[in-house]
Amino acid sequence: MPYKIAVLVFIENAAGEQLLLLRAKSPNLGAWSPVGGKLETSLGESPYECAIRETREETGFELATADLHLFAIIAEKSYEGSGHWLLFLFRCKKTIPALPPDISEGRFGFFSRAAMESLPIPATDRTALWPIYDRYRDRFVTLRADCAPENPLRVEIEEEG
Repeated sequence: MPYKIAVLVFIENAAGEQLLLLRAKSPNLGAWSPVGGKLETSLGESPYECAIRETREETGFELATADLHLFAIIAEKSYEGSGHWLLFLFRCKKTIPALPPDISEGRFGFFSRAAMESLPIPATDRTALWPIYDRYRDRFVTLRADCAPENPLRVEIEEEG
């Protein structure tokens, strides 16, 4: 089965709280996650173009390429047992001024990293994604993850800088 290619954009407010979306649709229905979505591969969209588009569509927040830092690429094998994902993770260098309005994809909230410990977030986000953000948000890393439900989550670093 081919990879689905997507981006996640980690955006903060001026207080350093993370902007998260309580997803109203799959994947991650009922869980809080960063802004993001699938690349328009039929249009030849780049990961940066996708991050800018998804941020604008979901939040109304306008970004430029210079506002983004690509800090990780993760190849996830068998996510939720149903597919493979190639994820590009971006940290937004520009703070968002206000909470965006609700959208069909869900509703937004700002959360400190400590507050996120009690939120419903996807298991792979809790055990892998957020620790990667905490460690590499100002650097760069490539990883691969085996997310098959019958195995314990295994994340391996392929390159870090």
